[in-house]
This record gives sequence, structure tokens and C-alpha cells, in this order.
Amino acid sequence: MSLLEAPETLKITCSTTHLADRLAIASRATSTRASIQVASGIRISAPDAEGPVELAATDLELSLRVPLDAEVEEPGSVVLPARVVHDIVRQLRTDRVTITSTSGDGRAKITSGSGEYGVHTHPVEDFPRLPEIDAERTFELDRQVFGGTVDRVIRAASKDESRPVLTGVLVHLEPGRLTMAATDSYRMAVRETALADVVPEPVEAIVPARALAELGRLLGSSSGTLAVCVDRNMIAFGVDGVWLTARRIEGQFPNFRSLRPAAFEHEVRLPRAELLDVVKRVGIFARNNAPLRLSFAPGELTVSASTPDVGDAQETIPASFGGDPFSIGFNADFFRDGLDVTEGDDTTVQMINPIRPAVLGGSDDGFWYLIMPIRLS
Repeated sequence: MSLLEAPETLKITCSTTHLADRLAIASRATSTRASIQVASGIRISAPDAEGPVELAATDLELSLRVPLDAEVEEPGSVVLPARVVHDIVRQLRTDRVTITSTSGDGRAKITSGSGEYGVHTHPVEDFPRLPEIDAERTFELDRQVFGGTVDRVIRAASKDESRPVLTGVLVHLEPGRLTMAATDSYRMAVRETALADVVPEPVEAIVPARALAELGRLLGSSSGTLAVCVDRNMIAFGVDGVWLTARRIEGQFPNFRSLRPAAFEHEVRLPRAELLDVVKRVGIFARNNAPLRLSFAPGELTVSASTPDVGDAQETIPASFGGDPFSIGFNADFFRDGLDVTEGDDTTVQMINPIRPAVLGGSDDGFWYLIMPIRLS
């Protein structure tokens, strides 16, 4: 029996550009692990001829449900190989595309204009079951407040999978306040901000940084509200009909408030943009774990770095420093990140001595960025 003669289990038609956009979003949740073949696919589901069409993808830790505007000629489901199908659709130059799957032969057909492309599919019954969204536990938040808080702290999250708790961001919601904290044990970013939205009850969860990064992408192209649903093992975010779900990370997050020093010996206010530019230039020479050296003297700050076989650099800028001269070293990338996420024209650098943590702050009183120094030789 040929593909055209086999009974159809799904047939939908939609805009080519819309499908390419929807596939690009869903593809971000697919798995690259060879041991889970079906998780490398995107499930297209059309329960009935009148109902909505949904794209779904998951790597078992993160999942995305993406609505698709399409005409349903035959309801059904199919799991398509994400990368192949996305590559095909984004190369099409016609306005409309049709996807047809048939039962029994494990293949689907993509038709657009005079082009016809056959792809192998994955068994629908093997596709992982996705978490359900509990409407009764769902509430709405200001997308700009939540997204802006994510942007300020997420860089400090660890990428070291051997310490799972540090690969997440602590999210604490309570009536009137949102707090987020992230750390990789070398630096920590914390932001506390007022929240006008109604939070039914205090909620605290360690959310994978990767999930929040994906949420940031969704919020960046959205103008709607942000829906949040927190369950015992998962947290879900809804944006413009797209639902992102992630497993909550189990474990004890560090007590971030206790890690911030109660008092400092030095507090220096510096022009943020100028200092950031200097750090970017001089930091080019801070390679192979070489520190970025900040040398304070009355009225000035000298930023320097030196790496054997690369070279050295230094720049001096005015600084409101009046104590005894001293130097402190930092990881150049971490220090640059701290300046980058600090708001305002000026940055305040609070220090105790060259071996104790320093704190960067700005015009936002609810934000602080703690960074551990590097011992200078």
C-alpha cells in the first residue's frame, strides 16, 4: 500500500512561517540523548477537527506545549523528528504547508507547493507523558517584573551538574514580594522586588536555570501576562498559550542572606559604564585563570591584568577612594557580569580586604551581587 492509499491518522494545513516559528520554540525542549529516541521528536496532536492543535516536546526534565493555528482535515497525532522537520519547513518558500501521517508505516509526508518530503516518525505511544497543568493552582504575575528579575540573577547559576542545586535559581514568592537568588559558589546574585500581583500563598522552588532561560526567550517576544503553576515536583509557566514545564530541583539552597557580610571597610562609587568598558578591554589579558587586579589608591582605581605568553594591560580611572592603597583580584568574567547586571549610572563596590567577598550594587536597592576574590601573588 502506498503512502497515499494508507488510511490517514493526521492531516493538517497551516501557514509555513507560523509552523516554522512554532517548531523553533518546541525544538528547544527536545532531547539530544541517543538513548531516548522518541524524546528527540515533536508530537503534533489534533484531538478533533474542531479542537486546538498542539506541538509538544520534552527531554524528561523540561517540556514545552506550543499551540499551532492549523486547519484540521483529519484528527490524530504523530511524532516527527524535530531537527529534520524544522530544517525542511524553514527552507520552504511557499505560504502553506500540509502535514499528513498514516497508520502502519511509520512515515509522514510534508507537502508544500510542488514539493513533497517523506520523513520517518516515532511511535506516538512511546512519547513521554507530559505533566498536567492544575488550573486551581495557577496564578498570574507581572511578566516584566518576573522576567527582569530572572535577567539580573541567572548568570550566577552554576553549570556544574555535579551540584544540581546550584544549577537552579531559588524563586521565592510571597504576597507583595518576589525574591530570586543564584550562585555557583564563586559569586551570587540576589534580587528582591515588590510584587503587586496576588500570590495565593508563599511559594519557594529551585527552578532549573535552563528553564528560566527558555522562559526569558518566551517573555522577550510576548506582550501578555505570565501564568504560573507550582506543584510538588514541577513548576509551569504559561506565556501566550505556550506552556513551559520543568522539574523542581530537590535539595537545600544556600542561605544567601547569611553569606552577605554585615559590614565593609571600603565603599567606592564608580561610573558603571566607564568601568565596564575598562574591564572588557583589560579583561582580554586575564586568561588561563589570571585575575583581574583592582588597585585602589587615593582618588583613583587602576585595573590591570597579565597573562604569560599573552601580554598585559592596565587603565586608570578616577575613584572616590580615600583609604590606604590596596589591591584585590577577581575573575574577569564574573566581575564583568556583575557590572553588566547592575543598574544605574554608578556602581558601588563594597570590600573588606583582599581575601573577603566583595559586593556590587547600584541604583536598585533590592539587588546585590557578591563575588569571591582571587588571591593575588
